[in-house]
Amino acid sequence: MITTHPYDDDKLREECGVFGIWGHVEAANFTALGLHALQHRGQEAAGIVSFDRKQFHAHRGLGHVGDIFGTEEVMASLKGRAAIGHNRYATTGDTVLRNVQPLFAELAFGGFALAHNGNLTNAATLRHELVQRGALFQSTMDTEVIIHLMALQTGASVIERLVHALSRVEGAYSLVAICDDMVIGVRDPLGVRPLVIGQLPEERAYVIASETCALDIIGADFVRDVEPGELVILDQYGLSARQVFPKSARRFCIFEHIYFARPDSIVEGSSIYDARQRIGAELAKESPVAADVVIPVPDSGVPAALGFSQQSRIPFELGIIRNHYVGRTFIEPGQQIRDLGVKLKHNANRAKIHGKRVILVDDSIVRGTTSRKIVQMVRAAGATEIHFRIAAPPTTNPCFYGVDTPEKEELLASSLSVEQMADHIGVNSLAFVSIDGLYRAMGEPARNAAQPQYCDACFTGAYPTRLTDREDRVSPQPLLFKELSRA
Repeated sequence: MITTHPYDDDKLREECGVFGIWGHVEAANFTALGLHALQHRGQEAAGIVSFDRKQFHAHRGLGHVGDIFGTEEVMASLKGRAAIGHNRYATTGDTVLRNVQPLFAELAFGGFALAHNGNLTNAATLRHELVQRGALFQSTMDTEVIIHLMALQTGASVIERLVHALSRVEGAYSLVAICDDMVIGVRDPLGVRPLVIGQLPEERAYVIASETCALDIIGADFVRDVEPGELVILDQYGLSARQVFPKSARRFCIFEHIYFARPDSIVEGSSIYDARQRIGAELAKESPVAADVVIPVPDSGVPAALGFSQQSRIPFELGIIRNHYVGRTFIEPGQQIRDLGVKLKHNANRAKIHGKRVILVDDSIVRGTTSRKIVQMVRAAGATEIHFRIAAPPTTNPCFYGVDTPEKEELLASSLSVEQMADHIGVNSLAFVSIDGLYRAMGEPARNAAQPQYCDACFTGAYPTRLTDREDRVSPQPLLFKELSRA
C-alpha cells in the first residue's frame, strides 16, 4: 500500500512558493524551473497557468514538480510568454486536486489566475459572508475568498478589484496573478512573507518569485524586494509599481531566516546562510560548553553549527549523514517501522562520535519526537556526552500566517521548561538562542518589545494582527489612485 511518508522531520512545515514571469518565450519552462528551486517551500502539489494572448493553459498535479512537469507533452501544452506557478504545502484545505493552485476563474473582465503564499486569518468570516450572498466555492482554500471578493466588484479594473478584495482580508499574503495583459505581484502591508523581483538580462522579461534562488536557476538578475503593501505589474511596458496600502512597520517572518528559506537565497537584503551562521555564533556566546566536536542535525542545522564551531573553536564534523533519497514508502507504517524511521533519513557517523563529547546543533524543536530519536542514535554511536544547542528560541505558539504548526499543546516548549525538555529528549544539557540573541544575529541591537522588527509570534505570542473573526476590525485602506511608478 502506498502511504504518505511517515518519517518526516519534526519541523514547522514550509508554507508555499510562488513564481511569475512576463515576456519570455520559455515562460512555462522557466516557471517549472523556478518551482524546482522553490520545492523546499511545498512538496504536496504544484501548478502552472500560462497565457498566450488568446487563451489560458493550465496543468496541476499532486506530488513534486519534477513528477508533474517532467514530460515534453505537458510543457508543450503550456503556451505563451507569460505564466505563474505555485508549490503547495497545505496550511488550509485538504490536499486534493481541486485545492491545487494557481486558482483560475472567468470574471467579467476575462480570465484570472491567482497563487498565494500565506494565510488569511479572517477567511472563515469572509467565506461565510460570501456563501450567504450566493458564492459557490470550488475549493476549501482561503485563497479562493480573494477571487470571490473580486467578482463582486462591478465596473472596476482588475487592479481595483484585486486591491479592494485585499483590503477586506487580514493575515499574510505574497501572491502572484495573471490576467489577459499582465502578471501581478502583491505583498501584504506587514511584509510577513517574502517576494522578490528579477529581470532576465537578454530580454525585457521580468520575474516575481518567493526567493532569489528561483531567480538564480533561470539566470535572472535580482532587482529588489517587493515592498510591504506594494503591487507590481509586469506587462508589455516592463515593470511598474504601486503602493496600494500605506507603509507600516515591517513584520517579516523571522523563521524564514532560521529555517524556511533556502540557505543560498538573499531575503530582505540578507544572506540566509550568513544569518544562520551568525545565529550559531550568538548561540556559542550565550551557551558555551566544553566539548570535543560540533555536529549539525542535517541539513538545516549546518550553517548554525558552522557558526557555533567558528565562535567556540570546537571542531566541526558531519557526525550525522542524511539520506537524501527517502521519499514515499510502500510499507504500511506500523509502530515498529515508525520507530526505525529516523534511520532511513539520518545515520550516525560513528567514527566522528564514538568516545566524544558532542554538541548537536539544530534549527528548532517542535514536538521533540525526532530530536529524541536523533539523540538516542548519537548516544548509541558512542557519544560520552550530548549537549543540544538550538538556533531559535523555544517554539511556544502556533503560527497563523501560512505555516502548518501543531496546536499549542503539542509544542514541547509550551508545556515543559528547558530543563524538563532536556530530560525528555535525553541530553546532558539543552540551550536555545535568546530572543535578543536572535535579533542581534539579524543586525539589530535587541528586540524592540514595543514594536518588534520581525514577526516572532511563534516564540513570543506577539501576533502582528488580530486573529479572531470579528466584524469590527479595521482593514488597511487602499491607496487606489496613486500613480504607477515605471522602472
